[in-house]
Amino acid sequence: MTIARKEVVFDGDEGVYHCINRCVRRAFLTGVDKMSGNNYDHRKEWIYSRLVELSEIFAVEICGYAVMCYVPQHLTEYPT
Repeated sequence: MTIARKEVVFDGDEGVYHCINRCVRRAFLTGVDKMSGNNYDHRKEWIYSRLVELSEIFAVEICGYAVMCYVPQHLTEYPT
């Protein structure tokens, strides 16, 4: 069961959160797609660059990440 973000994250509170992003509908994120033969390894650098850019925009610290079949993100939110 999901919980609304407003019930988990409170303004002004510092916290560490584990976030997961995933592709659906057989959309291939990285590696070689066996169905089409296309190689999507070039996306790994794009994903890293985007994580850095978004962390600066939203003032969060990325504690760790991995580019695999999914992209887990550990974020720390600091009070403003």
